[in-house]
Amino acid sequence: MRKSVSKILAASGPNGDVEAVRQLGQEARDSAADAIALLGNLTAKGAHPREYGNILKAAGETRLPSYYIPGPDDAPLAEILREAASFEVAFPNVRGIHSTFALAPAYVLWSGWGGMIDDDPNRGRDESAALCYPGWEVVYRLKFLQDLKEYQKVFLFTTVPEHKGVGQKGSLMLAELIKTYKPRLVLVGGEEQRQVTIGTSSVVTLGSLTNGDFALIDLRKKEVTFRTLQRSAKAA
Repeated sequence: MRKSVSKILAASGPNGDVEAVRQLGQEARDSAADAIALLGNLTAKGAHPREYGNILKAAGETRLPSYYIPGPDDAPLAEILREAASFEVAFPNVRGIHSTFALAPAYVLWSGWGGMIDDDPNRGRDESAALCYPGWEVVYRLKFLQDLKEYQKVFLFTTVPEHKGVGQKGSLMLAELIKTYKPRLVLVGGEEQRQVTIGTSSVVTLGSLTNGDFALIDLRKKEVTFRTLQRSAKAA
């Protein structure tokens, strides 16, 4: 069992490309990463839930602790969760943390919320056609984090938080949530690779694994190295 989590290899949006996830596993081993983070969309829109399982299996085969959340296109959620439940039994190193949390060695807590987060208070939730949640629900359901203040935290979101200082549009409610719970690291989806600071938290936008984008993060130093797979996922 790993005694600490220092290096994290992270990527967003494999869109069903199993080979790209396998390549990430090799990159993780080569860089001596302690954990893998994978953000949705894990499958292509409208894909059979079995394809979701194939992505999780590729992550599980790394034998590294792997944490993931679904993207807006990973729907309907009920079918996705049923598939995930089977694979997480076979690969206990893989943990879905959508709307929940998982504990890693050295008091590191992983939590997150997948799908799209919308600040409109009148926006309805959807877990059938696509994953979409009103921001107030996310804030409310993650209130359990108030009782876990002693843990160093890593958050995963597929929605980008707003950052007025760098002109980054996104969810203001998500930005406020980050300021409230002060995670050491926040990993988010988004096409443009970027590292910014919100409050005391390092927020890393991962780019798209479809283009071969991924990042290696030193959790202790808050240092981020953006990288590209040698073979673009499009060539898989």
